[in-house]
Amino acid sequence: MNNFNFYSPTYFVFGKDTENKAGKYVKRFGGSKVLIHYGGGSVVRSGLLDRVKESLKSEGIDFVELGGVMPNPRSGLVYEGIELCRKEAVDFVLAVGGGSSIDSAKAIAVGVKYDGDFWDFYEGKPIREALPVGTILTIAAAGSEGSGDSVITKEEGMLKRGTGGEAMRPVFSILNPELTQTLPAYQTACGATDIMAHVFERYFTNTKEVEITDRLCEAVLLTMIKETPRVIADPNNYEARANIMWAGMVAHNNLVGVGRDQDWSSHNIEHELSALYDVAHGAGLAVIFPAWMTYVMKQDINRFAQIAVRVWGCNMNFANPEETAKEGIERLKQFLTSIGMPISFKDLGAKEEDIPLMVEKLGLGDNGTMGSFVPLTSKDVDQIYRLAL
Repeated sequence: MNNFNFYSPTYFVFGKDTENKAGKYVKRFGGSKVLIHYGGGSVVRSGLLDRVKESLKSEGIDFVELGGVMPNPRSGLVYEGIELCRKEAVDFVLAVGGGSSIDSAKAIAVGVKYDGDFWDFYEGKPIREALPVGTILTIAAAGSEGSGDSVITKEEGMLKRGTGGEAMRPVFSILNPELTQTLPAYQTACGATDIMAHVFERYFTNTKEVEITDRLCEAVLLTMIKETPRVIADPNNYEARANIMWAGMVAHNNLVGVGRDQDWSSHNIEHELSALYDVAHGAGLAVIFPAWMTYVMKQDINRFAQIAVRVWGCNMNFANPEETAKEGIERLKQFLTSIGMPISFKDLGAKEEDIPLMVEKLGLGDNGTMGSFVPLTSKDVDQIYRLAL
């Protein structure tokens, strides 16, 4: 196990009706003028936005609003939010929605405190400070409610890039599983896939003797395999929704990733799919991950066989562990199909002729690599895309 530091100070408020306490927690964490940042549609129609406003009013907290966050959130709205916050002297950003709203809120929070272009942080500039961010989560998926990470798409060139820093980590997050019960089955499945992908990025590592985090990763995956079909069959199953919502946070606040090298190449490869085709991130991951696994599994065939046995219930073939590893990947694909996810370019509507463009936009050039489990070149990424056809 590697040396590590772990600091996860977000205050979590979990359970029914907890969104009605938003004003209390904004005040507790120093907010006096709030930007409420959200997508639109369901947050408004469900009455959630009105409940949040009433909660802020009851605590004497002023607010301004900025809706319109899209899936794969765009830089244009971030710039608009930064300008609005400065004009209105906002000192706290409250995201109401899923990972897209939270990621956009984080970008605004960082940009308000910076004299330059916020995009600098998405090109590698270290993050030093940000306005405090709170969240009210409406979809279990990205894990942004408990992480210091954010992903934004820049309209110019449709570049999808991520950044991270402790200053971006939410000071509090309100998690009410009831708020996810109205989600369509497809969005629920996309969120579940994203949660599992966050675990896979950490599970496939070259770091030895990490049994505790292996077992934590496996527990999250087993939970998702059990609970996802339950909520698709019965969207109002509160207990299953609750398990998934907490799994989403655990999968990405890095509790399951400390002390081990992590990969993250599959997320970067997928970013080009969702940037180009504007597909749901989870759907893109459902296509990319099995292809990546197939391409890299010989790096550590025993690790792939281990997850096949421990998570997917395969029988270990000690004479031929590769057979067990392949069976595990196949069972992953079967699970994804069973919950309505695409598993190929064809299913997703992606095109083979766009592969060179996606590879180019990753920016690896002739000599660059990405990922730590197996460092991938541009040629490797090209082959992974083609395995996903």
